[in-house]
Amino acid sequence: MRIIQIIDSLDAGGAERMAVGYANALANEIKFSALVATRKEGNLRNQINKNVPYLFLNKKRAIDFSALLKLRNYVRKNKIEIVHAHGTSFFTAFLLKLIYPTIKLIWHDHYGARVKQSKTNNLILVMASLSFSAIFVVNPKMKKWAERNLFTKKVVFIPNFAEVPHLNSRQTVLRGQLGKRLVCVANLKKPKNHIALLCAFNELQLYKLGWSMHFIGKDFHDGYSSALKDYINSNELHDSVFIYDAQNDIQHILSQATIGILASTDEGFPVALLEYGLAKLAVLSTNVGYCSTLISHNFSGLLFHPHDKEELKEQLHILTSNAEIRLQIGLNLHQKVMKTYSKEKIIQLLLQEYKSIKS
Repeated sequence: MRIIQIIDSLDAGGAERMAVGYANALANEIKFSALVATRKEGNLRNQINKNVPYLFLNKKRAIDFSALLKLRNYVRKNKIEIVHAHGTSFFTAFLLKLIYPTIKLIWHDHYGARVKQSKTNNLILVMASLSFSAIFVVNPKMKKWAERNLFTKKVVFIPNFAEVPHLNSRQTVLRGQLGKRLVCVANLKKPKNHIALLCAFNELQLYKLGWSMHFIGKDFHDGYSSALKDYINSNELHDSVFIYDAQNDIQHILSQATIGILASTDEGFPVALLEYGLAKLAVLSTNVGYCSTLISHNFSGLLFHPHDKEELKEQLHILTSNAEIRLQIGLNLHQKVMKTYSKEKIIQLLLQEYKSIKS
């Protein structure tokens, strides 16, 4: 098989990490596995394996004929059979299908909040779905939404996976006390709900007990980011809450942490939770999207409703005050991730779906 993964940017988001992960993993399984970034490069550029061909289109507008022709020529030259488009890159792939109809087109939806939207919110997607050979989704609720709202007949749930990257640098050093670090790996944007974590951390006065909070994720330097920084400043949390922007050495960062947290109000299948599991961190997670399936409450983590501030504070207090619970749930999640969400298992599932689509 000859397949390309398409993604709009290489910033360190969940969809972007999965696109890179698939391209890397498939390089050892099929004849040709490449990655195409349409609009923007980013931190993940350095995590593309050397044996994975890479193309950057430098697309400037929604319909960029120069970029589209560049992509068509690349697909034709390399005899691509399947185009696997992640997230918003479906539009570029749809245009490609119009001018190069022999390809099979797969759209991979990673956006958990879509289940709250209607067809009206997704008119271009609805139209483009006529050209999809299949849709992959990252949780069962998204599967039901796609089956109900889009024209594509084949909709498949493909779980995410996580692995320690080949490039595992050790550049980021977390501040704060060893054994008392809370980490949240999520870009600074809606619906990641960082402010809820800040409020809970502050109101529990965890800083007085030596705990520190560490936000790892792209800082867009916008209103969302400013609100977080204003809260940190107004509550004098400079010595206990730290913002690091996007980083490449996630597993090294997590090796320095104690508790991994995710507070999103909407999620698909967060890669961060898998990464926390790989690192054997105790996890406190929102219960939205696939989170409550991945995390078994009181066994492989603690769950809370993202809009319930008191529940968040209660679960955070439990984790920060009980080292035995932290150790046990961290080990339980690690075992589940290794057994159920390994790269090898998910890639074999992916290959089966590719073969059925190609035939």
